[in-house]
Amino acid sequence: MLYISHHAISDEILFERESITPAVFLQQYHEIAQQQHDFAQLDITKRIDLLLILADRLEAAKSELAYQICIEVGRCLRECEAEVNKSIALIRYYAQVAPEYLADKTINTEASLSQVRFEALGVVLAVMPWNYPLWQVVRFAIPALCAGNACLVKPAPSVGKITQMLFDLVGDALPFQVTWLAHDDIETAIAQTDALAFTGSTQTGRNLAAMAGRHLRKSVMELGGSNALIVLADADITAAAKAACYSRFRDAGQSCNAAKRLIVQKQIAAPFVRALMTECQALHMGAPWLPQTTLPPLHRADLRDRLQDQVDDALNRGARCLTGGYIPQKQGFFYPATLLDHVSPESQVYNEEVFGPVAVILYADSAKEAVDLANDTSFGLGASIYTQHTAEAWQWAKQLDVGSVFINRHTSSDLRLPFGGVKDSGFGRELSEFGLYQFVNIKTYWQK
Repeated sequence: MLYISHHAISDEILFERESITPAVFLQQYHEIAQQQHDFAQLDITKRIDLLLILADRLEAAKSELAYQICIEVGRCLRECEAEVNKSIALIRYYAQVAPEYLADKTINTEASLSQVRFEALGVVLAVMPWNYPLWQVVRFAIPALCAGNACLVKPAPSVGKITQMLFDLVGDALPFQVTWLAHDDIETAIAQTDALAFTGSTQTGRNLAAMAGRHLRKSVMELGGSNALIVLADADITAAAKAACYSRFRDAGQSCNAAKRLIVQKQIAAPFVRALMTECQALHMGAPWLPQTTLPPLHRADLRDRLQDQVDDALNRGARCLTGGYIPQKQGFFYPATLLDHVSPESQVYNEEVFGPVAVILYADSAKEAVDLANDTSFGLGASIYTQHTAEAWQWAKQLDVGSVFINRHTSSDLRLPFGGVKDSGFGRELSEFGLYQFVNIKTYWQK
């Protein structure tokens, strides 16, 4: 297997290397396992000091990191700068809260002393995607390292250069390394290590979760999403349209947590669609490093072709395309902002994750029907509700089968709150205190 990175527009090769053999991986595992043993014995404050050094290195190199993500992934430069800044903030956040959350907890029982302690599992293997190549790595790794684990990261094959830049900054002091595994050797690596973290598609998640299950390895699966953005009849239409456009089309629509299904009460459908069309028409397709660009290219040609297949399937089943819906004659893997109306429940865009700048508009007679439509999916990552009656929104939110609900805001992630989904969007949580507890042995101590 070859790890190879291309320039987002010119298709210039940026990075190339062969994957390692299973024997090389085994050697790497034994070395990092020994390092993990020593690292876990350190006081947590010393572990955090090493993580803060990494945060400072990322800070010093953030312009170079952001630009590399921009040209390698294809996302807008300002979006890549935000990714780097959020990654740095995550390290500093856990440096503040981890000592408290991971502290031994004394529990009152009939014992003279009984405690719960949070101890490292060992070496955690992570299989990571391409769309946020810095953020998604640190999002899983930093809490795991705080707890004393080691982390081995298998990156996506198409983001090798930014991955190498990250691990050049990590250095040797932390048990945190990249492993250039071939896909066919992942199960061998799962069997050797102590836990698995995966972020990516639902189908790949199913395969990896099955592998982890065969070897009884704990796993966290952050999988796909098809988030609903519900616009009720009393919503601020302008604000909802701006949020829907931003959430669906930022990062060229290549985010699991984006709003993908826009569910609107029929009473306000016409003005909402007009407002949304106005927002979409203001988007500017162009090179991702240019400040005026708001709709950059997709990451690869096959991703764009798959997106077009989904759009064509919807149109063949009776959907109406309000804007976009075609591959432009333009260098780079661009795709225009696309709105699909009157979508059949049998169409691919209704039932599958759509990973690109295509939004589906659905209509509901009532708030209850809107919630039912939002739940009519195999995914359960997040959802948004736009309404002026927030008390009612909280009641509807309880009925949404998702990992997070945002009221009068598009779905996002916050360092202080858990992130993850249900159903085909996976299991486990990242971020917040709950992210710290995913890769620990929650160990009971009892003394007579």
